[in-house]
Amino acid sequence: MYGIRFMPQVIRLAPIAGIFFILGTCELTRAQARLDSPAAAMKPSGTDQNALAESELKAGIALTRGGHFAEAIAHLLEAQGRVSNDYAAEFNLALCYVGTGQFEKGISVLIGLRGQGRENASVENLLAQAYAGDGQEGQAFEALRRATAFTPKNEKLYLFVAGAFLGREEPAQSLRVIELGLQHLPESARLHYERGYLLSILDDFDGARMDFERAAQIAPGSEIGYLAQAQESLFGGNLAEAIRVARTATAQGKQDYQLLAILGEALMRVGASPGQVEFAEARDALEKSVAARPNYASSQIALGHVDLLDGRLKAAIEHLETGRRLSPQNFAVYSLLAAAYRKSGQPGQAEAMLEILAKLNQEQAQRIRTAPGDSKPIPGASGASRGVQKPQAEGMKDYRGSENRFKRI
Repeated sequence: MYGIRFMPQVIRLAPIAGIFFILGTCELTRAQARLDSPAAAMKPSGTDQNALAESELKAGIALTRGGHFAEAIAHLLEAQGRVSNDYAAEFNLALCYVGTGQFEKGISVLIGLRGQGRENASVENLLAQAYAGDGQEGQAFEALRRATAFTPKNEKLYLFVAGAFLGREEPAQSLRVIELGLQHLPESARLHYERGYLLSILDDFDGARMDFERAAQIAPGSEIGYLAQAQESLFGGNLAEAIRVARTATAQGKQDYQLLAILGEALMRVGASPGQVEFAEARDALEKSVAARPNYASSQIALGHVDLLDGRLKAAIEHLETGRRLSPQNFAVYSLLAAAYRKSGQPGQAEAMLEILAKLNQEQAQRIRTAPGDSKPIPGASGASRGVQKPQAEGMKDYRGSENRFKRI
């Protein structure tokens, strides 16, 4: 049985700009607003009322593409059942429901599409993410099986569904998904990277090292190759090497927000403090990371920590609260917020953060006591034991972001 190793900051790969609670890609990401409805779904519309509905659909899709899921829902509801491309309205509505954590509503819409004979890879992919986000493991893997039957070589499928499970702090289930993907795509650098990350937090660093090294071999000199090298060094405690790799990548013009986050985090962990050149470098890297991907929880929390150390309490609270919104199960953010609120003269808020942290620790302990043991593997995957996550003490810093992993399909 795996046990999760709590690392100071572990930078997650968010493969592309998508949404998941990304899903997107799961930054709260950019939504997939596809208009790939089957021809049979097209219906004539010529009345003024239908013209208004078509306008609502267009507005809803535009908002969805911009990641404004909550705002898009009202427009898509107005378009539902009244537009020539019903599939686009239904699918994007489901996507927005899932992107805002309304999993049951999203599942209902997607099941409706399936029942109307519109089952396809996109529907099953999103449905697998929705079930995973809702904690329905068996249904998630069944939808994943269906999606895999449509597009077994779709790398993003496995990354997105794995991200959905990780958003619920279920790395062992994420690992099952990634291992299935590697059976179909054994030369995927991204999937090897992801498995290395998951094995690391499941306390199997020897296995993780092989995957990180394999990812770097498959894609040398690429962003994913550098990420694999930097992540391996970060997990292995070789901070100097993590800094060297990240600096080399950025010097070559690879301004990836995750590499920048690793650089900033590693510099902080080697002791950079206000007034030092390294501290300024860490701040610059984290600010660039946040600017490039505002919905990346890891960078927001790390930058909040930098602001806290630098005495910029207002900015610290702003970044930390953003990180908390994006990753509410992140233990470290609550202890940092407690410190920030205490220093800013808000003891009530500080106490509230500590109470939430205590509750999270209790929930973790309860999950350990009730863990059922090994989970049943899905057909075609080698499987992995259910991860058991250890309660985290207040002082431990784990900025690992579950930055909305809802992903674009």
